[in-house]
Amino acid sequence: MKKYFVKGNEAIAEAAVRAGCRFFAGYPITPQNEIPEYLSKRMPEVGGSFVQGESEVASSYMVYGAAMTGTRCMSSSSGCGIALYAEGIGYITGANLPVVIINVGRGGPGLGQILPSQQEYLSATKAPSNGGARCFVLAPINVQETVNMVYEAFEIADKYRCICYVLADGVIGNMMEGVLYPEMRDLSDLPNKDDWRINKRNADGSRRVLSSWYDTGELLEAENIKHTKMYEEWKKTEVKVEEYLMDDAQIVFTAYGTSARVAKSVIRTLRAEGIKAGLIRPKTLFPFPESNFTKLDKNKVKKVICLEMSYPGQIVEDVRAYTDKAIPVEHYGRSGGVILKPEDALRAVRKML
Repeated sequence: MKKYFVKGNEAIAEAAVRAGCRFFAGYPITPQNEIPEYLSKRMPEVGGSFVQGESEVASSYMVYGAAMTGTRCMSSSSGCGIALYAEGIGYITGANLPVVIINVGRGGPGLGQILPSQQEYLSATKAPSNGGARCFVLAPINVQETVNMVYEAFEIADKYRCICYVLADGVIGNMMEGVLYPEMRDLSDLPNKDDWRINKRNADGSRRVLSSWYDTGELLEAENIKHTKMYEEWKKTEVKVEEYLMDDAQIVFTAYGTSARVAKSVIRTLRAEGIKAGLIRPKTLFPFPESNFTKLDKNKVKKVICLEMSYPGQIVEDVRAYTDKAIPVEHYGRSGGVILKPEDALRAVRKML
């Protein structure tokens, strides 16, 4: 199988095409611009459609419309651009439509910085939109895993008729690494959507309507309950997590994305010094790997340390929620586009220890 040396953003775009994505709408924003740039050329080559929306808001509704037809579709943005998707995410979720959204994170809040950051964790996992809507959130550690997760995201979105959200960061989006691409998805073998897509009529010949509007509070409540059961199902069956050198770990790190690469470097250094360190890396940020933290042995684990490119700390809130209070949890990060470095993290960790 041929290996390609490719930039993260371009790898994201090619992985989407190979997963069967045939519609993309988005608006330029650093540090993810290579995704729409690549797809503007690639989509016509495979019979797909590329649209540069006049805004992020418009782009979110374009993929809403495309998803209604059963077409595999995607949009991408960064930071403050993703914030503008919130209304569209709510409508897409309310209408039970499968969509993939890519967020290549940048510093915030506000316009922030165009440099890499991990300041979208809370918005991605807790409140991507109104009404308690949730997205299935994947978090890759490198370019190869990003390719794999983008490919998988379309399967998850179709399986649950939901938004599958891939939360990368500007380091992953702009680094170049060797990757193996999956084979092109056979479009004739995609899940059958004839029972709900809008460009197919009902059995009685009537037109279909896909909407997030429900005529009564009781109907909307039933829909909310259905979504709640789906989220609980994710927690039972869809959690993805990596445990690294955890068998004898007394100091436990937790991190995702680029920060997890830094964490592994720190752990190897500490291990060489005789300090038993390990890592819990969530691959799914929602559903969160709760049990990996609740099962930590307070008689063995002395401290949990969260590394992330964010101030204030964000993932640390979930770690504290699912870690026994007898185990101290601390946070170290950088923010605003300042990249977390192993030497800085080691210096901070040694002070904590």
